[in-house]
Amino acid sequence: MTALSILDLCPIVEGGDAAQALRNSRDLARHAERQGYRRFWLAEHHGMPGIASAATSVVIAHVAEGTRTIRVGAGGIMLPNHSPLVIAEQFGTLESLFPGRIDLGLGRAPGSDQATARALRRDAFESPDQFPQDVVELMHYLSPAAAQGRIQAVPGTGLQVPVWILGSSLFGAQLAAELGLPYAFASHFAPAAMMDAIALYRARFKPSRQLDKPYVMLGIGVFAAATDEEAAFLASSMQQAFVHLRSGRPRKLQPPVAGYTEGLTPPEQAILAQTMQCAVIGAPQTVRREIAAFVARTGADELMVATQIYDHAARVRSYEILADACRA
Repeated sequence: MTALSILDLCPIVEGGDAAQALRNSRDLARHAERQGYRRFWLAEHHGMPGIASAATSVVIAHVAEGTRTIRVGAGGIMLPNHSPLVIAEQFGTLESLFPGRIDLGLGRAPGSDQATARALRRDAFESPDQFPQDVVELMHYLSPAAAQGRIQAVPGTGLQVPVWILGSSLFGAQLAAELGLPYAFASHFAPAAMMDAIALYRARFKPSRQLDKPYVMLGIGVFAAATDEEAAFLASSMQQAFVHLRSGRPRKLQPPVAGYTEGLTPPEQAILAQTMQCAVIGAPQTVRREIAAFVARTGADELMVATQIYDHAARVRSYEILADACRA
């Protein structure tokens, strides 16, 4: 069975706040652990009214402290926002606190608008072209070899936290292949280049100390409920979020709306047609069938499931239905 994991954005719902979102994320991780999910990753976004995971390393500690066995990590840290040494120290600290349970996924997008990106790292606003060098530098700080250098990550040196490359284009696929790292593709919101990226990564992969053969994780949105109709209703919150974000007006996660897509303009319909190509919406039998077809088409080694549902209990239940469906 293809491994299942969770990508959580700590959704702040309309009428709620960040404190509740963070409590909900830890509760979801506990449920995921009991259901057999392999990882629980959190994403770095900044200036987003509906996302509470901006201080990603802090939220990882919050979730890891509330769980026992599930791997917890970043999906991902947006490295252009940070010094590689700072991230090595942060994840060295996390690995020291929760040994054998921490993952470090790295992306090259800012996770914000350009003005916010400048405010995050105003003394070193770099081109994404610096990303490969930053990844190599960060990996060095986590390696045993760093103990011989003048600059050391303490904690961090020698801990060898597993590093992943995240991406939504061929750039990340090529870098992951060159460095011999596992690759996570963001098909849950940017699926256009998915098949080309997978093919390139597998064709050019070079074995490394961390990984001896290609390993592909694919993002997928799953909205599961007792019936197809209820699942479609729940998914409308995520659909609203995509439309709002791509229209330049991000907001808190909105309550679901019956028949939401029927009233959309053609440009809004186009947004959803592009962003939700890799989404599974339906009852258990629908979920089982479509997940199997997706894995057969892509050969994914692992699925990273992103499910933004307004009601926390319904979100937990969606992940339960998915786990049960994939075990059947």
